[in-house]
Amino acid sequence: MLKNLNDLQALVTVARHGSFTKAAAQLGLSQSALSHTVSGLEARLGMRLLTRTTRKVSLTDAGQRLYDTVAPRFDDIAAEVADLSALRDKPAGTVRISAAEHAATTALWPKLLAFLPAHPDVQVEIVVEYGMIDIVAGRFDAGVRLGDQVVKDMIAVRIAPDLCMAVVGAPGYLAAHPAPATPHALAAHDCINLRLATHGALYAWEFEKDGRKLNVRVEGQLTFNGSLPTMRAALAGFGLACVPLDLAQPHIRRGELVQVLADWAPVFPGYHIYYPSRRASPALGALVAALRHPAPVAA
Repeated sequence: MLKNLNDLQALVTVARHGSFTKAAAQLGLSQSALSHTVSGLEARLGMRLLTRTTRKVSLTDAGQRLYDTVAPRFDDIAAEVADLSALRDKPAGTVRISAAEHAATTALWPKLLAFLPAHPDVQVEIVVEYGMIDIVAGRFDAGVRLGDQVVKDMIAVRIAPDLCMAVVGAPGYLAAHPAPATPHALAAHDCINLRLATHGALYAWEFEKDGRKLNVRVEGQLTFNGSLPTMRAALAGFGLACVPLDLAQPHIRRGELVQVLADWAPVFPGYHIYYPSRRASPALGALVAALRHPAPVAA
């Protein structure tokens, strides 16, 4: 009834992607060849497994029953094959990580400079994502987010010190607009907004002083969805920006930016790398060990 396990693998892959096009790309097949394979499986079983429309592909009841039976077994096989890399002298394989741009730049990249030459059989793929995503559904091995953003059922390892935010502006802008003495004074300033990818709302600037926390919504001509373009706009004199202090610090030292409201600057738990299982691959385990903060002491 089955030609081989490739028929079932084809069905599972199409079901997971909800698309013949994406599934064909993953399997290295043409879309027509993949469609022919699934149609052949349906013909041999004598029942429809997929419902096809112009917009999506979904499982029928029979298809769902078959998927629920075979998909976990394919996952088990893939996991056991991956575990064979533990038998090698060196960690090997690809580690896919979801991280925000700032985390990728400041927490991952500096340590990868030493890690990659020491582990030539490990490939690291970093996908910049600004919003919180399901790393399991997204087929990521791990994610990197601030400590207070990590989902509770994940294993998390700190890889960076606490993060301090800073409100900064160019000297030319502040010469024409007196520096705010309190967060409420930001209402009189042009501020560069940040739109959060998690739910699409504008970021309310967060402040804290002497145990008092305060959120302020600001207004201005410009809105971005990342810290780097926000800081570039501040450097160009378009207003005040709220960015990670470590990002702005080189410009502050050179006199290109001035920090204001420093006594109100909040501190957040630093970046953590997180993943769903204690059975991490040898490659991921080696990378987590190298990223751990404080940095491991060399033997």
